[in-house]
Amino acid sequence: MPSLNGAVVLVTGANGGIGTQFVRDALARGASKVYATARNPRAWNDDRVVPLALDVTDAASIEAVAEAADDATVLINNAGALPATASLLTATSADIRATMETNFFGPVFVARAFAPILAARPGSALVDVHSVASWYAMGGSYSASKAALWSATNSLRVEFAAAGVHVMGVHMGYVDTGMAAHVDGPKMLPDELVAQVYDGLEAGAYEIVADGISAQAKAALSGPVEALYPELQAATAGSR
Repeated sequence: MPSLNGAVVLVTGANGGIGTQFVRDALARGASKVYATARNPRAWNDDRVVPLALDVTDAASIEAVAEAADDATVLINNAGALPATASLLTATSADIRATMETNFFGPVFVARAFAPILAARPGSALVDVHSVASWYAMGGSYSASKAALWSATNSLRVEFAAAGVHVMGVHMGYVDTGMAAHVDGPKMLPDELVAQVYDGLEAGAYEIVADGISAQAKAALSGPVEALYPELQAATAGSR
């Protein structure tokens, strides 16, 4: 099973609230090195942290990071972005494409770039951060991109299995970070989420369903679509 003790971890989107927690907790669990990647990397004041510039939408940037971090054993695809609007009907085509580039194509192409690196190291792992939006369409292109990433993670899990690379997906609702600052109501703390992720990774889990809202959304997928989206029933009733 994957272990953080002695691991070399690469975190995308490391400057954000969840990404920062991934970096800190990896070190606390014994990682020997953490590559903290972001479009504009920052100083960490820790010799075990190596900041690297990474734009997950840029092929050359991904290739450069894969060359620099060719000793990675755990890859955490955490980088993500919210679109300007939750509506697929009113968002610009550029915004929709940009969301898919960051949230779907980016992590897939990062995983592809690191595939031979991870496959060469026994006990290596890939972690993809999806969110509950992969199961519940509440965010237009954001939900669509996360649903696509969830599907890709399932495919990558099967493809990587032959090489001995463990692949895990993470689903959660709102987390108390800058990305969810506009949201009222209960939110997970980043340390609560990351603890579940790392505990699950070291236990060999394939999927983390981190909170109640994610568990409810997953369970609802087996039911009729109108039960998952009650507004459909209201719209049907109103048209009679």
